[in-house]
Amino acid sequence: MPSICGCYGLGVSAWLLVGGVALLVGLASWHGWLARAIARRVVPSTEPVVYPSVTMVRPVRGLDVDAEANFRAALETSYPGEVETLFVFDDADDPGVPVARRVVDEHRRAGRRGDAQVVLSGRPPAHRTGKVQAMIVGAARARGTLIGFGDSDSRPTPDLLTALVRALLVAPDVGASFAPVVVADPPETAGDVGYALLVNAVYGPMVARATDARGGLPFIMGQAMVFRPEALAAIGGPACADGQLIDDMHLGRCLNQAGYATVMIREPLRIVNHGTSLGAFLRLYRRWMLFGRDGLPLRITWPSWPAGIAAWLGAALLVTALAVGAGWAALVAASALVAQGVSLARLHERFGGAPIPWRWRVCAGAVFLIAPAVLVSMRSRQVEWRGRHYVLDRLALPVQRERGGSSWAT
Repeated sequence: MPSICGCYGLGVSAWLLVGGVALLVGLASWHGWLARAIARRVVPSTEPVVYPSVTMVRPVRGLDVDAEANFRAALETSYPGEVETLFVFDDADDPGVPVARRVVDEHRRAGRRGDAQVVLSGRPPAHRTGKVQAMIVGAARARGTLIGFGDSDSRPTPDLLTALVRALLVAPDVGASFAPVVVADPPETAGDVGYALLVNAVYGPMVARATDARGGLPFIMGQAMVFRPEALAAIGGPACADGQLIDDMHLGRCLNQAGYATVMIREPLRIVNHGTSLGAFLRLYRRWMLFGRDGLPLRITWPSWPAGIAAWLGAALLVTALAVGAGWAALVAASALVAQGVSLARLHERFGGAPIPWRWRVCAGAVFLIAPAVLVSMRSRQVEWRGRHYVLDRLALPVQRERGGSSWAT
């Protein structure tokens, strides 16, 4: 009997070791696959003869991290044509209003290029988010030939708008162009690390992998997007996103159904985010998973599933190996877990993120280990977002009650 047990134990150890090695090989393949997607180059767009005038509508609620710097960056554009920027708030009581007005006044006094205004949209009706309300009011006030929208927690570079318009005008079937997002700030907290990994190591590479030769995707990431006026009119304007929380993806789907392409440029848009608490990150993680489930096609999101399964397989192998005393197998399983964290950190940096300290890098794979708990929390179809409370009924989101302003990143 002892010899039989010994053989059995040896067999289990061997299988655990083989499983750990296979997991390492699979993770290496997954990493290389997404790293190659990040390195892909979209066919460059041609320079238009004339750059049309553009109105950029920037919905704002509350004070985001470094909000004043974001407002200034939105006005510091090198776009060759005329630019109008509208900062749209619910009402004059918003804490961001005096900051935006100060920046706009300074811009005017300095005689810089481009017009800028602060606009009050009023509180949205129950079936409409504040952002969609701001987009509708801003689009109605716009004087530019092209209409764009930009998130308040983003910081565009001076040449970003030029790249967006160039990509939009490359072909008449392109209805909208948009920019990929990157979290470039050095992380200060564990919440910062989690947020940066979600954007730069998971979401960004998956989207890059799905683009076609000219950057086409079946949806829009709306942190910075520009529309042809006829394309926006064909779908009923921003109001077609009434009842939607994930308005940008819905707008993209409507454009595709109307026969227009939606293309992503290569130049990234920086999302400003730092000092995120762990609790705020977990709420954001849950919100993103809810949005992704309702707004992203499976062909975009499925690469995250093998990574999540690998994380849990690695944890199971490690626990089992320790339980049966299989030292080498436990070492390999632990190495696989660390390798996944390092892989995510490397993808994050390759995508444009700041280096992650080693104390967080080795456990970066925890973003997948906590995913099941986040999935369970999604059974409650309620979301707190920028000071408002929403109840999700599939994609319809009636506003239930008003709360104080918030500077959560989107």
